Amino acid sequence: QVQLVESGGGLVQAGGSLRLSCAASGSTSSINTSGWYRQVPGKQRELVARISALGSTNYADFVRGRFTISRDSAKNTVDLQMNGLKPEDTAVYYCNAVVVPVMGLKFDYWGQGTQVTVSS
Repeated sequence: QVQLVESGGGLVQAGGSLRLSCAASGSTSSINTSGWYRQVPGKQRELVARISALGSTNYADFVRGRFTISRDSAKNTVDLQMNGLKPEDTAVYYCNAVVVPVMGLKFDYWGQGTQVTVSS
């Protein structure tokens, strides 16, 4: 129902910046919440930031003040601006969309992931 494609990952030095973009297609009008998660091999996937369809946001403590999530409903994209990157930010970053068609029914959609590597 919803397809997600991430882009913008790469290799940067500590203190640098990257902008990740998630392009959504399909039933995009049904998305309740969009977000970015990250995962390191051997560890659980963790929330980075998320944004509701109406624009409210929340962030993980470890990125608050450095990362900004934004949404462009006209283009069906969700971006993550990452500033002041640290080596510990190195991970695969995934775009997520949550669809709640009716109360009690929930679907999660995920992109393929994009690698972010921060050198010291």
